[in-house]
This record gives sequence, C-alpha cells and structure tokens, in this order.
Amino acid sequence: MAPSATDECVDGTVLTLRKVLVSESEPLARRFRALFSLKHLACLQPPTEKTLPAIQAIAAGFASQSALLKHELAYCLGQTRNPDSVSYLQQVVKDVEEDAMCRHEAAEALGALGYAESLDILKKLRDDENELEIVRETCDIAVDRIVWENSEERKAEKLKPSSFADLSNALLCSDFTSIDPAPPMPLKANEPSIPELEKTLLDTKLPLFQRYRAMFGLRDLASPPDLPTAVDAITSLAKGLKDPSALFRHEVAFVFGQLCHPASIPCLTECLGDLNEVGMVRHEAAEALGSLGDEEGVEDTLKKFLNDPEQVVRDSVIVALDMAEFEKSGQVEYALVPDGNAVAA
Repeated sequence: MAPSATDECVDGTVLTLRKVLVSESEPLARRFRALFSLKHLACLQPPTEKTLPAIQAIAAGFASQSALLKHELAYCLGQTRNPDSVSYLQQVVKDVEEDAMCRHEAAEALGALGYAESLDILKKLRDDENELEIVRETCDIAVDRIVWENSEERKAEKLKPSSFADLSNALLCSDFTSIDPAPPMPLKANEPSIPELEKTLLDTKLPLFQRYRAMFGLRDLASPPDLPTAVDAITSLAKGLKDPSALFRHEVAFVFGQLCHPASIPCLTECLGDLNEVGMVRHEAAEALGSLGDEEGVEDTLKKFLNDPEQVVRDSVIVALDMAEFEKSGQVEYALVPDGNAVAA
C-alpha cells in the first residue's frame, strides 16, 4: 500500500516499519519482525502519538498476498486493547473472499478486544449455517468472551493475577502477555485438578468457551516450566490435538507455543508431520516448534518442511526457523529495529 499524503506527519520509525511490513519483496521473516515492532507501539498503555499510526500500519498489511501474515496482523490488532482496531477487524471478518484463517483470527481478535459493538456482526456470522465452520466456531467463542468481559460474573471471579499491573481490566489473567480467546478457569478455594480440567477440555458436548477456559487453566499449570504440575498439564493438553475441531486443535498448538516447554515437542512434531492435518493446525505447530528452537533437533525437524505442499506451512516454517535463530541468539525481543532506533519492549 502506498504511503498516504499524511505520512510526513507520522513518526519515522512507524513509517519505516510500515514500508517493510507491506512490501511483498521483503523476506517474510523480516516482515514479521516489523509487525511485532509495530505491535509493541500499537499496544502501548497509555497510548502515545505512535499508537494510532502503528495500528494503521498493521491494518495496511491486509493487502498482502500472505494468509499467514494477514492472520498474524489480525491477532496483533486484537492485542491492542484499542477501539481503533475494531473497524479493520470487522471488515476482515465480514469479507467472504478473505482467507478463512484470516477471518477466524479477525473474529477471535474482536473477542479479545471485548467491545460490545462487535456482538451483532459476530452473532450474525455464528448463526449463519452457510458460513465456514471455523468462522462460526470462532464467532461463538468471541461472542461468549465479549459477554463475559462485560458481565457481573467477570467482576465476581477471582482470576490468577497478572504481573502487568497497568492492565486494570484484568484482561491478562496469567503469566502470559497475551489477551486470550477465553480466560482460564477462575480460582476457587479448591482449585480444579488436572484430571478435572482435562475432562472439561475434552468434553465436546460443552460450549467451546468453557473448554477453552479449561485449556488456558491447564496452560497456567504448566508455567513456569519447572512447576511440578507442568508435564502432567502438557500431557493433558496434548490430548486436545486429537479433537474433532480443527479450531480447537490449532489453539492447543498455539498454547504450546506460549509455553515453550520441551515436553510438547513430540506431539508438535507429530502434528506438523501429519499431512492429513489441516494447514491452520500444522502451521501453528510449526511456529510453536520455532519458539523451542534452542532445543536439540527442532531446527532439523523444521527444515524438513521447507518444501511442504501447503503454502501456509512453508511460510510458517520460514518464520519458525527465524524464531529459532532468535531463541539461540540471546536477543531481547523478536522485532525489527530500524535505523538504530530501539522499538522493542
């Protein structure tokens, strides 16, 4: 997308990052690093003069040819906690010509933002029997998340406290820096056991939002990685990779990418290597392995899929190998730093 007439008023760092992000001639890994630099600026709380231009720069990337990049753009906008992101995401989720993975991520992002103004669009797509299953399922979870976010129930729940004190609305309810599709199960006098959470996780008769809450509850029992519950929680989560819902399986792989626990490597490797698995799940497994890139054998595994039949998997492997290189390098932040100006968190 060409720079607009107002670009001269925009911070030079944002402009540089935007040019990298939208350029189809730039290596995909470099575009991802630019995106995560823009994400940092877009997520600043309180917002600064760079926040809106960063959101606009991320949204400009939706003109890209890469479904993988566009789905990541949607995810990043969903993390901003900023209403300026809403209209861009609504446009993507309504576009039936857009890649299904991107539309799913846009719906999930609207749920993460939590604004009630998105409910009508999400409910309409959720209830449309002609819509793709992945879009309908995501909209179902997103509706439940927005309803929960604006409910008295949420105010009454005791959630795991975040280490980020500036997030007053408790969107972060764990050790992780992400706004998740569903919060973990609330803390109670008697915390749910791993078997209880696993039972909820795998019960396909329950609403997806409730099952996701069990998923993120198990995630929190696996972090930090030296917790005595970590391996058992990962073993339970791994069973979710056999769920009938591709959306559910992809979220399990995403959680493993958050955890970066070596115990997940065997099931992620199996998932990536299953050519009968759908691309959106395999791509998430590839990126999760990339976050474990400093573990022995992971890079060699990823390199085997550089020529995979699925474009989204090939692209994910490229990004995952770049992430693996980052993990080994000891760099502070997976981001692009243009012109020597620090933009990383």
